[in-house]
Amino acid sequence: MGIEEKLPSGFLLTTVETAAGWVRKASVFPATFGLACCAIEMMTTGAGRYDMARFGMEVFRGSPRQADLMIVAGRVSQKMAPVLRQVYDQMPNPKWVISMGVCASSGGMFNNYAIVQGVDHIVPVDIYLPGCPPRPEMLLDAILKLHEKIQDSKLGVHREQAAREAEEAARNALPLIEMKGLLR
Repeated sequence: MGIEEKLPSGFLLTTVETAAGWVRKASVFPATFGLACCAIEMMTTGAGRYDMARFGMEVFRGSPRQADLMIVAGRVSQKMAPVLRQVYDQMPNPKWVISMGVCASSGGMFNNYAIVQGVDHIVPVDIYLPGCPPRPEMLLDAILKLHEKIQDSKLGVHREQAAREAEEAARNALPLIEMKGLLR
């Protein structure tokens, strides 16, 4: 039972935005940025048991110029932050970021001067993946949620403006160490 049996007269009508979203979500190429123990779980996700290839993510790219998804796995030190930003800037648009693990998302148990308290202070993050370390199934679920987000994303000038606003908000975000209330 193929798609040709479900279409009347063999015609399919859609919008350019929907078709472009479908193509984008089916061809996401990740650039790995594995920094700690979460990287091992990320590598496991690419292995045969979990097989990310069925979601159109066959190969982790070694060059940021060939990737459009950055998976930041593990804690980011202050020395590594400029390198992370440089790799992100070298990626072509549109680009997405998954923050994998509690250390990448909020600094984790490393609440000190050497560890960045959330990678969202450096690059805009699309999906936060909790856990210490998160399981490969959780990363696959985050990738599927990112696919939904990519499918529904807009094209053109409105998307560029939204990306600029998100990046500016990430730069101006208040560090967790300075937040008051339920955190302390």
